[in-house]
Amino acid sequence: MCELVLPKVTVILRGYETKQVLTVVEQLVGTKVNSIEVASNSPHAMESIAAARKEFGAEVHVGAGTVKNAELARQAIAAGAEFMLSPIMFTREIFDLAKEAGVITVPAAFSPTEIQKMIDMGADIVKVFPAGQLGPDYLKAVQAPLGKLPLMVVGGVNVANVQSYFDKGATYAGIGSGIFDPADIEACDAPKLAASIKKLEESVVW
Repeated sequence: MCELVLPKVTVILRGYETKQVLTVVEQLVGTKVNSIEVASNSPHAMESIAAARKEFGAEVHVGAGTVKNAELARQAIAAGAEFMLSPIMFTREIFDLAKEAGVITVPAAFSPTEIQKMIDMGADIVKVFPAGQLGPDYLKAVQAPLGKLPLMVVGGVNVANVQSYFDKGATYAGIGSGIFDPADIEACDAPKLAASIKKLEESVVW
């Protein structure tokens, strides 16, 4: 169950236009951070996902975030998303849609009960959110009784602290504002974006 189905780190982009998203995705090609999530509440999110899959789909994993209901799940699947994340738990309908389409499911959970429920319902990975409110030691504590689980930490995770979560038992991490200067994304500044990705690569034991 705990074999990697995504890279250890996924970049989270929220609120950016398609051109900006594609500039970031291009910088991920050939790096260990070759996975990106486009939040569904971004402008033209599904267009961005479809464009990234078309242009870089063989080299970078592209998924949809903030998938809070079945309609958004359908849109994400239609756009070609390889995986779907949410800030909340998935319903049975979302799990069924994803399974039928071969899409990786990453619902969120906060408590041990919620984590186990999502695993029991078939989640490929469970997103512990907001991880920053819980801290790295939570990952170790929750897996002591539940066993090793495919957990992704999201929320309050950044370049400086991400390895501490891996050290305590996280399998994956999703990082948004903790990687880039938003101004670099807005300006499509490829060299600065590449430098930020390199810094992240160097901060994680892969």
